[in-house]
Amino acid sequence: MSDELTPRERAIAHEQHHVDESYTALDRQRLSYEKRLADVRAQSGLESPGARSERDSFATHYEDNLLRIRNVENRLVMGRLDFHDGSLEHIGRIGLRDEAQEIILLDWRAPQAEPFYQATAAHPGNVVRRRHIQTRLREVTGIEDELLRSDSASDSDLELTGEGALMSAMSQARDGKMTDIVATIQAEQDRVIRADSRGVLVVQGGPGTGKTAVALHRAAYLLYAQRERLSRSGVLVIGPSPVFLRYIDQVLPSLGETDVVATTIGGLMPGITATADESAAAKRVKSGLAWRDIAQRAVSQLLERPLAQPVSFQIDAEKVTLRPKDVEAAQRKARRTEQLHNEARDTYARALVDVLAGQVAAAKELELADNQWIISDVAASRDARREINLHWLPSSPVQLLERLLAHPERLAEVAPEFSEAERRAIYRPQGSGLTEADVAIIDEFAEYLGFFSTDFERNQREAAQARNSELSAYVAQTMDAMNLGEGIVDAQMLTERVSTTDSHATLAERATMDRTWTYGHVVVDEAQELSPMQWEMLIRRCPTRSFTVVGDLDQRPAGSPDGGWKEILGRLAEQSHEEELTISYRTPGTVLEAASRTLMNAGFPVRTVRPARDIPGSFTAQESTPDTLEESAAAAVATWARYLDGEYGQGGGTIAVIAPEGLHDSLKDRLSSASELSEWTFDTSGHDVGARIHVIDAYQAKGLEFDVVVVLEPHEILAEGPGSLYVAMTRPTRQLHVIHTAPLPPGMETAE
Repeated sequence: MSDELTPRERAIAHEQHHVDESYTALDRQRLSYEKRLADVRAQSGLESPGARSERDSFATHYEDNLLRIRNVENRLVMGRLDFHDGSLEHIGRIGLRDEAQEIILLDWRAPQAEPFYQATAAHPGNVVRRRHIQTRLREVTGIEDELLRSDSASDSDLELTGEGALMSAMSQARDGKMTDIVATIQAEQDRVIRADSRGVLVVQGGPGTGKTAVALHRAAYLLYAQRERLSRSGVLVIGPSPVFLRYIDQVLPSLGETDVVATTIGGLMPGITATADESAAAKRVKSGLAWRDIAQRAVSQLLERPLAQPVSFQIDAEKVTLRPKDVEAAQRKARRTEQLHNEARDTYARALVDVLAGQVAAAKELELADNQWIISDVAASRDARREINLHWLPSSPVQLLERLLAHPERLAEVAPEFSEAERRAIYRPQGSGLTEADVAIIDEFAEYLGFFSTDFERNQREAAQARNSELSAYVAQTMDAMNLGEGIVDAQMLTERVSTTDSHATLAERATMDRTWTYGHVVVDEAQELSPMQWEMLIRRCPTRSFTVVGDLDQRPAGSPDGGWKEILGRLAEQSHEEELTISYRTPGTVLEAASRTLMNAGFPVRTVRPARDIPGSFTAQESTPDTLEESAAAAVATWARYLDGEYGQGGGTIAVIAPEGLHDSLKDRLSSASELSEWTFDTSGHDVGARIHVIDAYQAKGLEFDVVVVLEPHEILAEGPGSLYVAMTRPTRQLHVIHTAPLPPGMETAE
């Protein structure tokens, strides 16, 4: 029977055997962890608290591994390398061994897997053939081979298709979620993914070059290559918007990694949510590094004020007097502790309570040492608390910022470098809501203010620290006695795990709840958008300054800065080195050329990006009138939706309608109620990445891709910023359709 099979069918059958073997090993690993987890959960609840915490930590460890196994279930085996000496290696999402402990699947991140991404016909090394294996669930559906050394192997059973795997991936419909590119990583992308983690790696990449995917795969690679270091600290991924985070949220789990915190820059402060918007002028004022000095002045000048003249009041029927020199001495004593403002307040307050208690004791002719109740009476006095607090005010960072923004006279006192116009630009009443630009300033204030909480919360924190100290010795002894560790867990990791309030909290959950957490590596996407204050916020969270920074300077609304990435990175620039991605895999060549031509004519030339593919007719435009613009948009979206239905089946593929800010709200209302679009799902809020049709602006579109993009009024988007138009034009994988009422920007009209 096998003799009747074609060479391709025999090759598929051979790979199916290996895929079956790999899944058997995966299932065996899963069953092992499930048994260990069941054994741990079956243990009695009568053990000591320390042993119970240890049990919970191991349960969490097994649960984490089971989750990792489930996440790599799909497309487990991706390819194969055949070498000149006749040996071969299969490449997959994770490494697996058979029952004899022989490697049957090599993790794509392992050094031995590099030729799968780096070997070329010009430089094949020891590789004869590279095979891409396509699977659906656990079934092999196809193979594609590249013969790299024709002098070393018979090609009678090979199908040589070059970059077929990549092109196949590019032609698939978008479903609103980014997928991993581990099976189709190209050589220049692989070079970036495996680059040294020391310092700041800047990845400059134009539209469609895969810079986001490369950054995420680099995070997965570093978590594999530096597991011991990063398993304790984790990796932080910063994205430009919440919808972007939802777009990428399956990539790292599908690569078997969960020790990652993904957030926007506005989500870095625990308990802080930026919901308000503000003017561009306000954002500019809040972006500058002057706030570092302002924060220090605000704490010392507004919260630690001197007492101008003596103040008298009664405690327990005795007259007491708080004098300027008493307050000054208490403030000096508090500052000598070198604690942060809120944390040093106890020292300051105790000093003044002692002064006032001494006066009460003297008036009553009592010895203070023998009558400690006097101290309690002073601490309970409303007058005493008020006067003491007035000269060392406790404050949260949010409270302090709101006081400054709501009272221009206070802001002028601590920020003389701002003009009156700048102070007016950032004025707002208290309780107006926080903006994303506020978050970095709040973080700066927190550096001087320190912990702010109720006494109960502070006592809970101190108790937790005491428990953690006691637990450390117990854990170390237990680990030695059980001969544990060896790359799985160690004493420090176990102590950290069981000392948390919730022993089942993952590293990512703990890091998210802790403002002072420091990460082992930080990935920043769309990094060209960050302000100097926001960079300071990130530096604080990664003292080792191990960063992967990806973006495109040409996509900044204001265009590329004269100083390039060095200007944007500020004090990170000295430790930075730059790599560039030059091939666009997503955007059709026709669309790229039109976008580049339009920006050139607008006086903002962009970097050259070479398209990997083109689709004839992928850029079209139509003229409308102001009165019929929204109807024209609805009709165009309906046409393209039916086109995608024909290409991919009902509901397949995604469409984005990108409009200028002035049209955004009315367009959302019109399109979401259009009867001709009622059969398809809609998202007008930037939350449902799985919807068929998305109505967004250029900022919301950053980092995303769609099968079809309909751009309205490009001249207005250009007025918002050249980078905004460049973003809008380069989101599609198949078709860009422009609708305009005014003449098209120069360079774009040739599309008609």
